[in-house]
Amino acid sequence: MKSFGLIGYPLEHSFSKSYFENKFLNENIKDVEYLNFECQNLDELFNSNKILKLEGFNITAPYKESIITFLDKLSHEARTIGAVNCVKKVDNKLIGYNTDYIGFFNSIKPKLNSFHKSALVLGNGGASKAVTYALNKLNIKYKIVSRNSSFDYNDINKQCFKKHQIIINCTPIGTFPRVQDFPKIPYQFLSEKHLLFDLIYNPKISRFLELGIEKNCKIQNGMEMLKIQAEYAWIIWNNKKYTY
Repeated sequence: MKSFGLIGYPLEHSFSKSYFENKFLNENIKDVEYLNFECQNLDELFNSNKILKLEGFNITAPYKESIITFLDKLSHEARTIGAVNCVKKVDNKLIGYNTDYIGFFNSIKPKLNSFHKSALVLGNGGASKAVTYALNKLNIKYKIVSRNSSFDYNDINKQCFKKHQIIINCTPIGTFPRVQDFPKIPYQFLSEKHLLFDLIYNPKISRFLELGIEKNCKIQNGMEMLKIQAEYAWIIWNNKKYTY
């Protein structure tokens, strides 16, 4: 039996376990299991040796950056991004990868129009780092918005929205069960030329996206990104080459 898993906290509303279990069932993949490791302390989890029994595992919030200190090696992309969401065990060594950027890249690219040249990235955590790496690959300029950065939510105004046609929510604001929450930005200045991308996938349409719909914006939730990054994790765990 090969074991894979997910590390994060909390995990009760994560879709990763059900996604992989459905994949194993639908594709007739035998003798595999996907386990959740909900933990509030990475040191305790790694000291328990439970992780070394896994062939590979995914990382979700809030550990995409702090997991790096527990790994033996990083892929070029993970090292550049500074965040890891996929780990593979090779000869009892743990190698960190980032497939979030691939998921985001492939999910947003078909949505882009010629006037989508600049983005506002809400949040500065591990997911945000993967998003900005993908934006660089797409030659899209961006500005990070965060409460603890030089540019915060109070700095967003009408002129800012004219300059940035893509708004990407990389925060957990609005995730189930707090579905009425949303990033505090001036939605009244949005237009049909804006693209709103929410990394959240539960609920399917967050309040952030609902407010964009009211202004006729193009929208995209995080479900497709989740599926793509999961598939690329599976490719890595099974020693297959990949392109994106």
